[in-house]
Amino acid sequence: MNESKPFRGGGRDGRSNGVPGSVWLRESRAYRDAPLTRDRIVEAAVALLDAEGAGRLTMRRLAEHLGAGPTTLYWHVRTKDDVVDLALDAIFAEVEMPTAEAGQGQWWAEIRALITGWREAMLRHPWSAALIGRPMLGPNVLRRTEFLHAALTRAGFTGTDLVAAAHALANYVVGSALTEASWRQIGAPGARDAADEHIRERAGDYPTLAANLGPEDEDATFARGLDLLMTGLEATRGSAGSTPPRAGY
Repeated sequence: MNESKPFRGGGRDGRSNGVPGSVWLRESRAYRDAPLTRDRIVEAAVALLDAEGAGRLTMRRLAEHLGAGPTTLYWHVRTKDDVVDLALDAIFAEVEMPTAEAGQGQWWAEIRALITGWREAMLRHPWSAALIGRPMLGPNVLRRTEFLHAALTRAGFTGTDLVAAAHALANYVVGSALTEASWRQIGAPGARDAADEHIRERAGDYPTLAANLGPEDEDATFARGLDLLMTGLEATRGSAGSTPPRAGY
């Protein structure tokens, strides 16, 4: 029987093993004196990802965009996974860390500001939401994840409830951004109208869907969904020892 092996941050001699997230789990390599730096690489990678999406990002294209040879590029990053992990963490730096003053000391106001900023960053970089399922271990991500967990802890969530509340908020914002970004990337004029018309023509099969079609304000819809989620969290916070009924599946 094969025994499972622990997840390691690098391959032989500290080199990347091509596993997403491993860039954060191995020691940084000392840079040579050269105009190309990891920061420049990440900045260029984000620009390429914004322009063309993750599917077109290659190490060769990135090197060409930087006007550097592949050998120079590989001194700083070993694989495309390294580049994507670094780029993801870089865009999280755009998510402003709420202050106690801005939230007026209210946990829900601080979380709302964080989650809203998180969504805005992902929509500015529409490739990002689809990649967030990979290990997210960079400092920008972890600081904001720590902030979210700390705010929920101050609200009275502990243990499994704390983890579940954080997951609910994270999954809501990532799922919403992924859906919005996907529609925007379709880019075909009238795509939403065509989808709505498809449902209207089948109103007998989908009466509730057909009755609730109409112009959609994505920002307002997201904000209202967050309202509902936060209301549910407020109703259950601090209820240590109470166990809600499990879903029937």
